[in-house]
Amino acid sequence: MKKTFFIITITLFSLNSFFAQTNKTAIPNSEAQNIFSKTYNYVNDFEKILAPNQIEALKNTLQSYETSSGHKIIVVTTSSIQPYTSIPEYSLGLNTYLANQLKLNTTVLVILSKGLRQIQVQGSEQISNKLNYDEIKSIISSTAIPEFKKGDYHKGLEETVNQIIKKLK
Repeated sequence: MKKTFFIITITLFSLNSFFAQTNKTAIPNSEAQNIFSKTYNYVNDFEKILAPNQIEALKNTLQSYETSSGHKIIVVTTSSIQPYTSIPEYSLGLNTYLANQLKLNTTVLVILSKGLRQIQVQGSEQISNKLNYDEIKSIISSTAIPEFKKGDYHKGLEETVNQIIKKLK
């Protein structure tokens, strides 16, 4: 009886994986336009976790940094990453959408989802010698996460952005 149950279970799982889609990251441009916003600014609080004055303060920091350095940093908060299955996939899709559809060349893209409890910082190739994976991981774990745990998403994002700016100078 146990062997029969085991064989039936294995068969059902193998059939499920046989018919599953394998490439969810490749989303056609028409679908990407429906997933992402039609416009993006320096701070895009789609999850509504920041107060208007916090958005303005963060926007001013990002805008003045772009003016002085030419590097554009965009912050996005989102409650959903559907149809993507992970924040890295979502950030790659968004970055591609920003570059191809909206003609925005971002140097750094910071994506936060309070509801999913995830953050992703994605840098362009042009800054990889100044800001690498280990440095980004360190900034997130030492700066962003402690503030997020306290519930202060603005301070976490502000300090993260300031640390990124320091590394890029």
